[in-house]
Amino acid sequence: MEQQAGVGLKKPMNLSPELQAIVGPGPMPRTEVTKALWAYIKENNLQDPQNKRNILPDEKLKAIFDGKDSVTMFEMTKLVSKHLS
Repeated sequence: MEQQAGVGLKKPMNLSPELQAIVGPGPMPRTEVTKALWAYIKENNLQDPQNKRNILPDEKLKAIFDGKDSVTMFEMTKLVSKHLS
């Protein structure tokens, strides 16, 4: 059963100013936020070369990742959720 636009993961979410500084203006569905974050991470070479599942955030990402120096892909989802409403 296909979900309608505007519900679940496709529901447009409001983004915090910190998140908008990286992914652009909202509202935007979670799926698009995640795609834009990964594009930013890859463009800026922010994956740990030893373990690609870890992200080594720059200053912009640290604003979203509670100032952490390293974040796993799984932590990223939880931390980003705080910036969506």
